[in-house]
Amino acid sequence: MAEFLDMLVKTVAIMAAIVLLTRLLGLRSFSKMSAFDFAVTVAIGSVLAAVVSSPDKSLWTGIGAIAALYLWKMAMAPLRTRVDWLRRLIDARPVLVMRDGEILWDGMMRANVTREDLMAKLRQSNVHDLSDVKAVVVESTGVVSVVQNTEGRAVSEALLADVVEVAGPRGREAPGRG
Repeated sequence: MAEFLDMLVKTVAIMAAIVLLTRLLGLRSFSKMSAFDFAVTVAIGSVLAAVVSSPDKSLWTGIGAIAALYLWKMAMAPLRTRVDWLRRLIDARPVLVMRDGEILWDGMMRANVTREDLMAKLRQSNVHDLSDVKAVVVESTGVVSVVQNTEGRAVSEALLADVVEVAGPRGREAPGRG
């Protein structure tokens, strides 16, 4: 019973600390806009799980570790926007894997996406025909964005300005498929 009460108290205290830190530092604390953001969010969850599930882990050490992760993230945010080499080091670039209805196999290979992964995402996005797809981008967080247009308009180049389009043949079959 003592272990259960310890876990309960730790859970309430750590969650209160996370809510308080998020309120103080803003909702951006939990955004997953980049791989760096995602890594910090996962680390916070790992600290939470470790402290709550281990009777020998100190509550204050857990709160301190979470506060340190928040502060690290907040300190890095302005540096990532001002220091190019740091942003390139930390942030993955989004990769174009489909454009104007054509699968870009070199982009698929760079993003480690299979044809099956792509087709599943297209189905989830309610794509009826590949020709309706203007662009598919694997974002820096691993999220797949599908831009479709049934009206025939082109995708604004501003939307794809930071996206890597891997050089190479377009529309060829995946290696080993044909």
